[in-house]
Order: sequence, then C-alpha cells, then structure tokens
Amino acid sequence: MSRQALGKGLRSLIPQGEAVNRNQVSQIDVEKITANPFQPRRHFDQDKLEELAESIRNHGVLEPIIVRRTGDEYQIVVGERRWRASQLAGLGTIPAVVKELSDREMMEMALIENLQREDLNAIEEAEGYRILMDEFAMTQEEVAKSVGKKRSSIANTLRLLTLEPPLKQMVAEGRLSPGHAKVLLSVESGKLRYALAQKVLEEDLSVRQLEKLVQQRPKKAVRKDSKDPEVQTVQDELQRLLGTKVRLFYKRGKGRIEIEYYSDEELERIIELLRG
Repeated sequence: MSRQALGKGLRSLIPQGEAVNRNQVSQIDVEKITANPFQPRRHFDQDKLEELAESIRNHGVLEPIIVRRTGDEYQIVVGERRWRASQLAGLGTIPAVVKELSDREMMEMALIENLQREDLNAIEEAEGYRILMDEFAMTQEEVAKSVGKKRSSIANTLRLLTLEPPLKQMVAEGRLSPGHAKVLLSVESGKLRYALAQKVLEEDLSVRQLEKLVQQRPKKAVRKDSKDPEVQTVQDELQRLLGTKVRLFYKRGKGRIEIEYYSDEELERIIELLRG
C-alpha cells in the first residue's frame, strides 16, 4: 500500500500547501489546548522536543496544528509535538485550524498522521489499532481500510500485544524489532521467549539467526500450526481482547481456556475486562 493511499484520509483533514486558507487559521492560547485523548503515541523524545522548541523560537510554528473545540477549550487532533514544543519555547499562542470531528475521526486521523510520519513504535501502532477496534467497534478490515494497509498487516501487528510485558517493552524501546517479536511469537513457552529475547540482545542476533535458533529447539517448544483454523481465529480474538497470551483447547464442544498473566496488576486488569 502506497504512502499516497495512507495519506488520503489525512489530506482530507489538513489543508495542504497553497490550499491553506489563512482565514481558517486562528491563534489559540496554548493553555486552552489539551492533548488528544486518543493519541496512539505514548513517548515523545525530550531531546527532539527541545530541538523543535529551539526552531520554533527562531522561526515560529510554520504549520498550524489541527484542533477540535470542546466547550471553551480545544483538543489536539494533529500536531501534538508542535504544541508541546511551543510550550517549551514559551509561546503564549499557537496557530491552529479548528475542525468539527467525532471521536472516531479524531482517533483515525491521529493514527494516520503518526503512521505517515513513521512516528510510532510497533507497540504503539498495535495499541492504536486495538483502540479503534475496541472503542469504535471496528473490524480488522475496517481498520485496514481507514489507515490504508492490508488486513493481514493489521492482524500481524495486533499479535505483538500478546507478548509478555517485558518483551513488549523491548519492542517499544526498539531493542527488539517487530521481526524478532514475530519469530518469538512462534515459541509456546513464555520463559523460553524471554530467554531467546535476551540472547538476541546479548549476541545481536538477526531475525534470520533467531529463526534458525528457534528451529533447533525441541519441537514441543514451538507452537504447532495444525490447530483448526476456526479455533485459532477464536484464540487470536481472545488474545486481542485480553491483551495477553491465551490458549484455547477445543474438542467436540468441550475444552478449556488458559489465560497468562505476569503480575498482580496484570491479573487485576484481566479480571476487570472479564467483568465487563
């Protein structure tokens, strides 16, 4: 899928180049603006924010941010880095275009902007997709269409959320690549996954080297792909809903479900989800 397709929804929201009508741009008090509650990006590099703040001190904010009105205040749709940097730069106001948007449109556009600029790590991207599905009852197909990606790409990214928290942290920090993570997902044992991840970090193993290492492990340690496709689909859906590793054992209408957790807090979170 091309970047042109990915940016289609974003271009319909943000005025482009000479098409910007300066009459649409308002100077809004930075203190009356709040962050996007649906912002998929969780980490903002402080050094880069400082660099952007210095640029803003010297040249001002060259591209207006996009906001929506909420009573007497505003929520950011696009441009949270510029807003944060403007605060660091000591600006009292920031140029902004005000749009009327639903929560779903706001989430979609924030996600598209970050994907287009490649600002999200793989875990943030996956969490963004999960919010669209959970909060707005979107299917994987609808998410794929909204961000201009294939459904299989959405499904593979969502699988990263079934990793144990320490491994998700490694991916979020860029110490493990999504490619490494996908190989680790083929390993059944959580302890073995973690041990292999540590080996990747210590020996700087490539994805191909990790694949070979996994293939050399005892067969029982690697997930078999012979599970009934319908059972696998239900298992994947449970993992997506609960955000953790789930095993579904099914035979002739009977079986059991195993749900993994890795801390008391994780257990409480899962219980709250099950309670609805």
